[in-house]
Amino acid sequence: MLHHLFEGFEMSWSGSEDSIVWLVRTPRVLLAAFVGAALAISGVALQSLVRNVLAEPYLLGVSAGASTGAALTILFGVGVSVGANALTGSAFLGALGATAVVFALASSGGKITSIKLLLAGVAIGYVLNAATSFLIFASDTPEGARAVLFWLLGSLTRANWSSVAVAGPMVLISFVFLVLWSRRLDALNLGDDTAHALGSPPARVRLQVLVVVSLCVGAAVAVSGGIGFVGLVVPHVARLCVGGIHRRLLPVAALLGASFLIWADLAARMIFAPRELPLGIITAVAGAPFLFFLVRKMRSEG
Repeated sequence: MLHHLFEGFEMSWSGSEDSIVWLVRTPRVLLAAFVGAALAISGVALQSLVRNVLAEPYLLGVSAGASTGAALTILFGVGVSVGANALTGSAFLGALGATAVVFALASSGGKITSIKLLLAGVAIGYVLNAATSFLIFASDTPEGARAVLFWLLGSLTRANWSSVAVAGPMVLISFVFLVLWSRRLDALNLGDDTAHALGSPPARVRLQVLVVVSLCVGAAVAVSGGIGFVGLVVPHVARLCVGGIHRRLLPVAALLGASFLIWADLAARMIFAPRELPLGIITAVAGAPFLFFLVRKMRSEG
C-alpha cells in the first residue's frame, strides 16, 4: 500500500500479489467499512427521526428503490450503454427516486410527521419489492434472476476503486452533516413540541436529515446491495456503549458498523470457501440473536 501511495518504496513482491492486495483486497475492505458506517449512522439518525427503536435505513423504501433500479440493469440492460458503472448508477437513481416519492407522500396534506414517514416508507417499499419480483418473473434469463437475488441479499464481490470513490465521499459528507446536526437530533428525540421549543423546527429537521440519510444509504446500497440488520442492531450496541447523546453516538456507531461489516464480509468469504455467502445472511445470523437479547433486556427493565 505504501508503494502505491508514496514514492521510495521498492516493490519486492510479485505482480500477482500486488494485484491481489491493491486491486482486490484493499478496495473491498474500504468499501465494507464505508457501507457499514453508512448503514449504522443512518440507523441512528432514522431512529431519532421517527422516534422508533425499530427504524432502520431500509424502512423508508431506499433499499427497495435501489433493488428495482439494479434489477432493471441486470435483467434488461437498462443503462448499460453508460459504461461499467451502470449498475451502481441505476441503483443509486432508484434509491433517490423512492426517497422522493416517500417524501412527497409524507409531506402531502401538511407537515412531515413520524407516522407519515413510516407509513409512506412501508407502502413504497412493498410496491417496489413487488415490482422487483415482477421483473424477475418477467425475465427469461435464469442467470440474471440468480444475480438479482444474490444482489438483493448484499455482496461486495463487485468492490473496486470506482465503487469506493462513489460511496466513500458520500458517506463522509453525510457523517459530517449528521454530527453537525447532533443537537437537533437530540432535540427531535425528545418529541416535536420539545424540539420546537428548543429552536429546532421538527418538519425542517426531518426534511434535512431525510435527504442526507437517503443520499448516504442510496450510495451504500448502490455498491453493495441490500444488507440488513446493520442499521438496526449497531445503533443499539453503540447506545449501550456511550449512551444516547448523538455527538458521541454517531462516531461510535460509524466505527462499530465499519468493523462489523468488515468481519461479516470476511466470514462470508471463508465459511464455504471458495463459494461466497451473501452478506445479508451473515448479518442476519449475527443480528437476530442480539435483537432477542434486546427484547429480554427491555422486558426485564419493564
